[in-house]
Amino acid sequence: MGRKAYFNSEEFIDSAIKIIAEEGLGALTIAGLATRVTAPVGSVYHRFPSRDALVAELWLNIIESFQGEWLKILQTDGIKAMSFCMEWVRNHPNEARVMLLYRIDDLTSGEWPEDLKKRAQKLSGELQEGIAAFTKKQFGRVTKENIDRTFYAIHDAPMGILRRYMQDKQIPPRYVADFILETYNAVMKKAK
Repeated sequence: MGRKAYFNSEEFIDSAIKIIAEEGLGALTIAGLATRVTAPVGSVYHRFPSRDALVAELWLNIIESFQGEWLKILQTDGIKAMSFCMEWVRNHPNEARVMLLYRIDDLTSGEWPEDLKKRAQKLSGELQEGIAAFTKKQFGRVTKENIDRTFYAIHDAPMGILRRYMQDKQIPPRYVADFILETYNAVMKKAK
């Protein structure tokens, strides 16, 4: 019979997110993470074969947390999806800092385990499908210009203004939601 696990993967992931959000990506080390959680270094490596695997796991968890609900809302109401974006950032500031300030290519440099690659591919496919479905619903057809218009309105513009606040370690003021919605309405109003 094996020993009882005193630490779980979620504790390590949550602490790693806090380290990156508070101190930056360079501050995350396996030894530093173990110290923060008050766990032996071996406990971290028991769950994550490398720092890159840990970071990939936390990145995917963040994206799944945000994207799943956002895409569900987007399929029924673009304006509600934009409001959700703002509220999610306000309610999850550490996760939002990691998601908005770092691209996955910035976070990892090594080879990902196969299961994490599959999760990333699945998320990417779901995002593309969700945006295409919403574009079709909004404009009646999916063209490159309509996809670009949609992606700008529902992703690039809101993430851009929210990223600025995250860089300054600030929670976006509520009036930023008005800017996001005004941009969305202006961009999405013209059908092609």
